[in-house]
Amino acid sequence: MGYLPLIGIMVSTNRGRIYALKRYQQPYNLDMRVFAFTPKDINWKSRRINGVSWTRGGWKKRSFPFPDAVYNRCYNKTNTINNSIEKAIGKKCFNMITCFNKWIIYNMLKNSQMEEYLPNTFLYHEVNVANVLEQYKLMYLKPVYGSQGINVNRIELVENGEILISSHSLPPRYIIRENEGIQEKLSEVVKQKSRYILQEGISPKQIEHSDYDLRVLVQKNMNGEWEATTISNRVAYDNYFNTSIYKAIYNAEIYLPEILFNKEEGERILQELKEVSVKVASILDYQIGLLGELSVDFMLGENNKLKIIEVNGRPQKNIYDDIEDLKNKDIIYKRPLEYAWYLSRL
Repeated sequence: MGYLPLIGIMVSTNRGRIYALKRYQQPYNLDMRVFAFTPKDINWKSRRINGVSWTRGGWKKRSFPFPDAVYNRCYNKTNTINNSIEKAIGKKCFNMITCFNKWIIYNMLKNSQMEEYLPNTFLYHEVNVANVLEQYKLMYLKPVYGSQGINVNRIELVENGEILISSHSLPPRYIIRENEGIQEKLSEVVKQKSRYILQEGISPKQIEHSDYDLRVLVQKNMNGEWEATTISNRVAYDNYFNTSIYKAIYNAEIYLPEILFNKEEGERILQELKEVSVKVASILDYQIGLLGELSVDFMLGENNKLKIIEVNGRPQKNIYDDIEDLKNKDIIYKRPLEYAWYLSRL
């Protein structure tokens, strides 16, 4: 047997080491040696890492040399630790940043000929919210850092002049009358030390009176090329707009043509989803630094036009366990290690 590359999976916590190996290595017979570690496990002076690996005898802690490639599973806003790893092993550490700044991502895409797929977006502290609402009627207030719909508020200007502010669900948390100031009320909603964006609201297509989104998981394969791995439909609970808390999730490649009652149109949109998502991944890969996977969330609006509502740097993968008709789920977990194998051979 020839040389088996050594692949490291970097996670945030000691507990996460075994979880990562259970999901990414243990079920598969891959031609590589894999161990998991945290940033604190790295001894820079000795160039050794105290990690955990799976052997036939069970989980084993031991010291490893620096690996041939590193798959970063930490949720990080900066690439400081990854840059240090790069200096040690070369450009073979991927997912340089996984906690994306929504405002920075918006501008990277806007300046890369992706504007037609982007809702109009503003920095909250730089605009007059009342004026923006007057123009767009529906906006979403989102922290620049965050995921799963946490601290996201829906702001709508309705016909009688009232402004409705909702959190997760459509029934309003606050109702602002015409003679009341929205900026003062929003100061109670936003966290003072956090930055926020205002994103134009999209009136989405619905399934049985419930909002839904389309999530594309994009990953690099064992040839180092971006591919759309899966496309899912997440359906929000009735009277909720947050699809991160979903009542159902489906394989969109089967379900979308059925929703639209038009197989040809459904297949056209699925192809567009794949092409746009791969383009998004390629742009961010170039702008941010080496990436290996991300997910792109879309809303399908009027005239079946797609709008990107969010890009996630560390895709949530356990959602795919809930999709009954999704075949070959293993590839979701195998692909990052296959890409690591590709990097190890460079």
